[in-house]
Amino acid sequence: MSFDHDTVTAFAKSFGLFYLIAMSIGVVIYAYWPKNRKRFDHAANSIISDDEDRPCQ
Repeated sequence: MSFDHDTVTAFAKSFGLFYLIAMSIGVVIYAYWPKNRKRFDHAANSIISDDEDRPCQ
């Protein structure tokens, strides 16, 4: 089998498409997994503490 530029390019484009789709599905599953909710809530709330949630005076 000859590997010319067009064949390799077509394979790379197809493989890259499926790879990015699979990675995107994996990230969405990880983000919405119920076990990770506590970790994400803590990260969202730890940026600003209660005493810093006011304008500077």
